[in-house]
Amino acid sequence: MSRITSDEHRVKTIVVRPVAGNRSRAIVQLGPLRLPAALGRSGRTSRKREGDGATPIAAMPLLYGFLRGDRLCAPASGLSLRRIRPSMLWCDAPGHPSYNRLVRAPFRPSHEEMQRSDELYDICLVLDWNVTSRRRHCGSAIFFHLARPGYEPTAGCIAVARRDMLRILPHLRRGTTVRVL
Repeated sequence: MSRITSDEHRVKTIVVRPVAGNRSRAIVQLGPLRLPAALGRSGRTSRKREGDGATPIAAMPLLYGFLRGDRLCAPASGLSLRRIRPSMLWCDAPGHPSYNRLVRAPFRPSHEEMQRSDELYDICLVLDWNVTSRRRHCGSAIFFHLARPGYEPTAGCIAVARRDMLRILPHLRRGTTVRVL
């Protein structure tokens, strides 16, 4: 089993490579580690659009993350992790001023609930896709989160198993780049 050594403790880039023959599967590579992952149901795209179900082909820095503190203890990480509250939502309505931003309930426009009933967002890292420099209709809520059983496709995010996320979190910092090839 590969390990990240102390020399590699601060991972600068995570590479996400597609798996041949399955557009919604990938291999996530951090130094010597290679981990299975799920991608968007439509595979990857260089022309990301809201609701297309594709994972953007891009280099996306990690900004911060969210954690379901009621389900697990805060893992070691150099990345800031905020505890998810029931009122936390993520706006995915392109015409709204809060598009691709965290908002609070009640909120009528289209949104994602951060405190999901499943475990996908128990650890949810925000990728800088259309966040610091927003463009309407170019995609929202592109996260690095936990995978469904069998690595079922996402809506455009990158997802890994909980055990793998817990292995890599200590090596991540704000600005670590996730590069989807």
